[in-house]
Amino acid sequence: MKLTNAGLKNTDAWEKAGVRLPAYNREDMIRITAEEPVWVHFGAGNIFRGFIAGLQQRLLNQGLEKHGIIAAETFDFEIIDRIYKPYDCLTLMVSLKPDGTTDREVIDSLADGLKATPGVPEDWEKLKAVFAAPSLQLVSFTITEKGYALRDLRGELFPVVRQDMEEGPLHVRHAMSVVAAQMLHRYESGKAPVALVSMDNCSHNGEKLRASVLEIAEAWVKAGFAEEGFLTWISDESRVSFPWSMIDKITPRPADVVTRALTADGVEDMAPVQTERHTYIAPFVNAEVPQYLVVEDRFPNGRPPLEKAGVFMTDRDTVNKTERMKVTTCLNPLHTALAVYGCLLGYTLIADEMKDPDLKALVERIGYQEGLPVVTDPGILSPKAFLQEVLEKRLPNPFMPDTPQRIACDTSQKVPIRFGETIKSRLADGTADQLEAIPLAIAAWLRYLLAVDDEGKPMEVSPDPMREDLQSALSAVRFGDPASAEGVLAPILANPVIFAVDLTATPLAPKVERAFREMLTVGGVRKSLKKEG
Repeated sequence: MKLTNAGLKNTDAWEKAGVRLPAYNREDMIRITAEEPVWVHFGAGNIFRGFIAGLQQRLLNQGLEKHGIIAAETFDFEIIDRIYKPYDCLTLMVSLKPDGTTDREVIDSLADGLKATPGVPEDWEKLKAVFAAPSLQLVSFTITEKGYALRDLRGELFPVVRQDMEEGPLHVRHAMSVVAAQMLHRYESGKAPVALVSMDNCSHNGEKLRASVLEIAEAWVKAGFAEEGFLTWISDESRVSFPWSMIDKITPRPADVVTRALTADGVEDMAPVQTERHTYIAPFVNAEVPQYLVVEDRFPNGRPPLEKAGVFMTDRDTVNKTERMKVTTCLNPLHTALAVYGCLLGYTLIADEMKDPDLKALVERIGYQEGLPVVTDPGILSPKAFLQEVLEKRLPNPFMPDTPQRIACDTSQKVPIRFGETIKSRLADGTADQLEAIPLAIAAWLRYLLAVDDEGKPMEVSPDPMREDLQSALSAVRFGDPASAEGVLAPILANPVIFAVDLTATPLAPKVERAFREMLTVGGVRKSLKKEG
């Protein structure tokens, strides 16, 4: 069996392999989408293929939609060449259940996959035609939080962004410039309304998207590449909206065990590939079953009935509360604590960490005792039930190939939200001195940056935009010599950019410093957990 349009005709073989096939005519979907595009999505990776594309497939299967989604990639064009085109834009979705069984389904709601760059004229013109279409209702995004950034840590424009601003919409390279150029084309083609919906896992994602697109639009107006009316139009949220959203689904890199299982069941050519831009991707997507998407319901040109596919359509305040619940209390802080501790203690699977009584106790305390008392309740989801599902079903799932090393990436960008918000709430109500597990997790992160594990052996540190600066600030610290840490942490802990507050002005800094020093001896990381427990 091959994952292609022709291969899907062998329905008996797919059924025998336990794979569900679409319940609609793919050729009709592709034709209707080409004639009247409704949805384009930027970011052709796993979370899109394994979650968002599946939402539209549900609607297609129910007969509630006739259109597919057009995927546009701005970062890694090899994804289109090696994963989309050879497989006719089909994806094999493998849902990993805690009991070890899988649910398999072919996702074929993708009508096309395009390289979103003027450097590929054929695809660029196709994308322009989509943006010019009055039928286009929404443009969604999963390009990671870094995809929206126009500036470096010093606040200076990235050279590629400055170049895009200076050279105008005909020579764009950065993702936000690509979007701005396509939106300029839509403006010039009739000014039809549309919603631009970030579905990335970051706080206030719609706000980030809007600010970046508008900044580029403003630069082009000032440089004479676009008329003033373009900026007026794209700034008017009754015409161009930027809804906020909260997304939650753990979608790890493709697992070898899944590749082997699919191959054994007769599915051909399932091996993952690694692109030159270090994307690790496969014709299939493996992911957990639980998934949540909460979207602010502001779509000036209409939208698909996403609520019929399980999406919570609501107001901005509820989206914000749901995002705060997940990111600051019920999932992300637990993930980060497991990530840094897991790396230090030699773990390679999050699920294995949840079998460790010390680590399990740590994240339970972060969630139940330190987070829930100050949690933001969104009303549409129970924080306690959400946290319970995370701790009892999602994180312990032994068949989820998610690694602490992956989650430890970019931790400096996550700490102010994942820990800082709870710290601020605790400071506000006068209970910050009760926090024990959160300062311990912060100490473990700083200890992790020394690139030495709990046995004193060299350890790789995951990518992080502040890694070099932080490791330089910690350079005087020597493993095996706790006294070498004296006074070293204070400048780091005082940085509100990293922690959302000046920790040296709180009762937490001494706890972090004490735990950090204790972790500088062999076995000290494990002892810190024993002591906290």
